[in-house]
Amino acid sequence: MIFSRKRGGEQRGSAGTTALPISTEETADEAAEAVTASEEHPEAGATTVPPQRAPGVGPFDIEDAPSTEQFLDLGALRIPMVEGVEVRVQADPEGRVQQIALIAGDNGLQLAVLAAPRTEPIWDEIRAEIRAQLRSDGFASQETAGEYGPELRTRVRTPDGPTDLRFVGISGPRWLVRAIYQGPVALDLDRAPVLTTCLRGLVVDRGGEAMPSGDILPLRLPKEIAEQAAGGSPAGGSSPGEGAERRADASTSRRRQHPRRR
Repeated sequence: MIFSRKRGGEQRGSAGTTALPISTEETADEAAEAVTASEEHPEAGATTVPPQRAPGVGPFDIEDAPSTEQFLDLGALRIPMVEGVEVRVQADPEGRVQQIALIAGDNGLQLAVLAAPRTEPIWDEIRAEIRAQLRSDGFASQETAGEYGPELRTRVRTPDGPTDLRFVGISGPRWLVRAIYQGPVALDLDRAPVLTTCLRGLVVDRGGEAMPSGDILPLRLPKEIAEQAAGGSPAGGSSPGEGAERRADASTSRRRQHPRRR
């Protein structure tokens, strides 16, 4: 696991944006040509009904989570431990988690959990916000059908060159998981199937606190990592500096436990 700290006052990503290093000076290349005109321009005002998931496929609500997996517990989000996947967590100086990214080779999966109302899913609204933000930044995007319903795909310019992104939204009881595939996996999920395994195994603990729709649910570092962030490791190592990254051994940094049922 890699942990890094953010400087205080840095803007937190909104429900419709991502903290990925996207340049706003270059226009995106056109995405896959196979997208049809109806997918590019969904009917205005239409509410998309999420497709029925196959049995045993998550993300899961805490009430329905399987009890056989081991997880990294970040509070509102539990990430399954999958071989070949590196977990990178970025937090502010107070230890509040700002960003979670799962890395498998040249591919990434960025995760966030948003509050949603009981009455209806909000992925249509959030997807429209993402698309508007991309357009404002000078990037084209196209809508395609995916495992969980409508997705957005785009190609952006970063300091490392062109990067493909795929935005996925999965609705649950009073929550929405927003997942962003980055790299070759954004075009072909078979390029990094372990990332999809992680997505399908996520567990969300929404909690009972009232929150505005679209707000990102707060996450917390595991106790071992929080101690390092607060003042150095118990073994006497130096604490990570501003913007520095620290690699922690999996045996001490990952809290492995079954999800709690309430």
